[in-house]
Amino acid sequence: MNSIQIRRAGVAVAAAALLPFALAACSEGSGDTKAGPTAAAGNSATTGESTPGNAMTTDQPFGPACAGVPKEGAGSFDGMAKDPVATAASHNPALSTLVTAVKQAGLVDTLNNAKDITVFAPTNDAFAKIPKADLDKVLADKELLTKILTYHVVGQKVTPKQLENGSFETLQKGMVTTKGSGEAYEVNDTAAVVCGNVKTANANVHIIDTVLMPK
Repeated sequence: MNSIQIRRAGVAVAAAALLPFALAACSEGSGDTKAGPTAAAGNSATTGESTPGNAMTTDQPFGPACAGVPKEGAGSFDGMAKDPVATAASHNPALSTLVTAVKQAGLVDTLNNAKDITVFAPTNDAFAKIPKADLDKVLADKELLTKILTYHVVGQKVTPKQLENGSFETLQKGMVTTKGSGEAYEVNDTAAVVCGNVKTANANVHIIDTVLMPK
C-alpha cells in the first residue's frame, strides 16, 4: 500500500506542476481571441470571417468607386499602401486635382510626414462641382486653400466602425461628423464616401464625392 500511495502522490505532484503552464496557455489563447479584429468590430462570430457587404468586419477598401482603382502598380491598393499619403494620392488619377491643390498649399511634406492620420480625399469630380472661377480663386489663395485642405485631415486613423456615428477634430481645428453603416457613409451630411478604408503608409483614406467646407 505504501508504494501505491507514493506513486499516486508522485502523479499528483506532476499534475500540479503542469497546471500553471496549462492555465497560461489557455490564457494566452483567450487573449488572442479577444484582441482579434472580429471581436473588436463587435461581431459575435468566432471564425474571424468577414460578413459580405459589411465594411465593419473587414479591413479592405469598400465602396462603388473602388472598382476604378488600378489593379496593379503604384496606384493600386497594394501600391498605395507602400507610400505616404500625398505620394500615394499622386498615383491615383481620380485624385489629381487634390494633389495639385496639396502642392499649391505646400502641404506635401506635412501630409507625408504625419503619423496615423485620416484624409477625406475629394475626387476630381468633387472639385468639378465648384464653379471654375471660384476654384481658381481658392487655388490662388494659399491661406484659404490650406484652411480647406487641412479641414479634410483628422489626426487619427478613422476606421469604418468609427464612421458609423463619429465626430472628429480636423487639423484645421474644425469638426467633421460622419454617419452610416455597412458600405454607405456620409461626411457632414453633404459628402458620400465612394471608396473608403484605403490604406497608405501613414494614413487611412476615405475618398469622397464632395469638397468639405469649414465653417
